[in-house]
Amino acid sequence: MIKHIVMFKLTEKTSKNMEYATNSLRSLEGKIETLKSIEIGTDFLESDRSYDIVLIAHFENREGLKIYSTHENHLPVVKIMRSLCSSSVVVDCEL
Repeated sequence: MIKHIVMFKLTEKTSKNMEYATNSLRSLEGKIETLKSIEIGTDFLESDRSYDIVLIAHFENREGLKIYSTHENHLPVVKIMRSLCSSSVVVDCEL
């Protein structure tokens, strides 16, 4: 099992931007054959170290993650998230 974990920090943390970002990420569900499941969470602590949104995507193998990363349904969401965020961090791990 491969987990792709991405944390996003919004440039402007407004309710409108949070909703747009989380809805954009959720729109990936069921649209990429190698994406087995997806979890989206939002931060409630709001500390200086906190990121605003987390995406946890599950894949059967590394090839599935590779297909996802360049998939035509994923690329528009990447563009949206880049336009909304000041930074993001990622961890890809095999469990």
